[in-house]
Amino acid sequence: MPHSNITPKTRETAKRLRRELTKAEAAMWDMLRDLRPLGARFRRETPIGPYIADFAWLSARLIVEVDGDSHETAHGRRHDLARDAFLRSEGFNVLRFDNAQVLDGPDYVFITIEKHAAPFLKERAA
Repeated sequence: MPHSNITPKTRETAKRLRRELTKAEAAMWDMLRDLRPLGARFRRETPIGPYIADFAWLSARLIVEVDGDSHETAHGRRHDLARDAFLRSEGFNVLRFDNAQVLDGPDYVFITIEKHAAPFLKERAA
């Protein structure tokens, strides 16, 4: 009996995605790593059920998504709605940012993530 509900195909896809970060995903990863000293433990391309979260802090139940152009199609929007509904039903809070927000407005993105992560972060050293 498998010890997980994650299919081998989903695991392989997640591994491939970890090797092939987009420019916006790489920028997001740099931002999220800045929260590590405060206790944040985000993981990249993390399988959750049948989906793969771009960035997930599992113990805080927080997911950060970086959306490219494929999310702007009718099919992409329907997929995201179903995906977000599933993730919320699993107790996750999903934050979505498009590539332009991450690359052109990183301060806004970081502040938004920090606000949602705040209940789980350690105090900053004075």
